[in-house]
Amino acid sequence: MKILHTADWHIGHSFYEYDRQKEHLYFFDWLKQQIGQWAIDVLLIAGDVFDSQNPSADSQKMFYRFLKEATTAYPTLQIVVIAGNHDSAGRLEAPNPLLEEMNITVRGLVTRNTAGVIDFDRFVVPLMQGDAVKAWCLAVPYLRQGDYPEHFDAAQSPHGDYAQGIANFYAAVYERIPDKSKPVIAMGHLHATGAALSVNDRFERVILGGLESISTDIFAKGIAYTALGHLHRAQNVGGSEKICYAGAPLPMSFAEKNNKQGVTLITTGESSSDVQIERILFDTPVKLLNIPREPQPLQEVLAAIQELPDGEIAVQSPFLEINVLLNEPEPALRHRIEDALSGKSVRLARIVAEYPQNTGTSTALNYEKFQSLQPVNLAMDVYQRQYSEEMPEALKKLLTHLISNLEQ
Repeated sequence: MKILHTADWHIGHSFYEYDRQKEHLYFFDWLKQQIGQWAIDVLLIAGDVFDSQNPSADSQKMFYRFLKEATTAYPTLQIVVIAGNHDSAGRLEAPNPLLEEMNITVRGLVTRNTAGVIDFDRFVVPLMQGDAVKAWCLAVPYLRQGDYPEHFDAAQSPHGDYAQGIANFYAAVYERIPDKSKPVIAMGHLHATGAALSVNDRFERVILGGLESISTDIFAKGIAYTALGHLHRAQNVGGSEKICYAGAPLPMSFAEKNNKQGVTLITTGESSSDVQIERILFDTPVKLLNIPREPQPLQEVLAAIQELPDGEIAVQSPFLEINVLLNEPEPALRHRIEDALSGKSVRLARIVAEYPQNTGTSTALNYEKFQSLQPVNLAMDVYQRQYSEEMPEALKKLLTHLISNLEQ
């Protein structure tokens, strides 16, 4: 059986206010070609189908049009979709009565019976070739607090933490497999322990302290391959080529500029030990540019702009990030950069203005001074240093409200 693993499409995402619809359509056309070229039996989409829990009508049309076109072109294709943290689980599952007629399975909601017991059986999906079950899929979506079993082994986890709850969930689903002699494919949308993050990438959701970091040990026993979503860099995790993030097909930020986009091809045999894995690279239609690589004075930045290609701006024109080093505020900075970019075939997405670091001697912070600091002011200062811009007012209000509640 041949299986294609993809994730983190983020349909509806805008790149610094630039629409990405044509980029997504280009990827969908490419993906349909791969399904045909490799004679794919199953397509796995490991979460974050949409960029928002309330996607636009156009975004939903793109997704369902792809599903229709793919299953029409390849009638034997089976598709399994799980919800990610960016998706609305209920919205994603709503069309299930229609999608099931197209051999498409969507799992997002964790449902319980009248006694409050989780229906684990619905997360076991048979992967078919004709009328024969060739493998089993653990189609587990992104799990939030309260989605996992409430009772734990006190010796393992006396406090019932999140990571142990996720492990218990997968163990319970695995036990529902009728025939464990066949290959088992696990799906998940989570942050696996040891996975590499894109540097300074605000887009990837990571919980401070690693509270939502899940050990890959839960996928070790009896699992032929684990298809993960959530992190946008394609990678193997836990020292195993069989536990993989497919990565996002389009870079979501400049921090992901050097990621290699694509999908993962899995070929299974008769057992969980018989599996071959291959990476298929996708050449994104729009590139990301940084000039200069490191912040430079404005005059050097303007000179570097002159080296950019001339031409009209088109949908394939690269997105551009400008890194400039300033000694003092420059009110006309954006105007001067935009003027220099006139006639260049690039789309300005972001200007990052940095200032020389203060190398003076720092003052020790004693306990009394530490107590006098305001958490909101500290957060605003860290945000300014990290992103070279003031914290948005909405985020400031949300943080203030959260701190206020914690102090009560």
